[in-house]
Amino acid sequence: MAEATDWVRVRGMGRERFAGYLEEYLASVGYAIERTDSTEPAETRVQAKLSRMNPAIPASATELRFRLTTTSGGAAVVWEAPTTVPESDRPRLDRMVREFVAHLERAVSTESHATAKVVPPPKPRLPWVPAAGEQSFSAAL
Repeated sequence: MAEATDWVRVRGMGRERFAGYLEEYLASVGYAIERTDSTEPAETRVQAKLSRMNPAIPASATELRFRLTTTSGGAAVVWEAPTTVPESDRPRLDRMVREFVAHLERAVSTESHATAKVVPPPKPRLPWVPAAGEQSFSAAL
């Protein structure tokens, strides 16, 4: 089941296959990947640890963690870690996230001959970005 904290979704492709595209991108930018698939609950967990230096990746993103769940007609990805990012790292991490999504969109569209699509969830959210109506911790000080 998808959650309100979904980061990105794919329509027309299963979670296991979509996890492969996630892993492909992470490996290409220098991460070592550990993947766990389970049936109860039906989910795939991807953990990535930076193993090759990459100046485009901020220190707060040396370890990443995602959870993929099945949705009707596709899959949803929840970004689980990191959950907090220092202000100084945000521009680089935001750029990495944009490049990540662009890679997923291109790879899925190309491989599926445009029958599968990466789509934004109803309420896309990265854990370090306050939800609508929430006040960020630094703004509350």
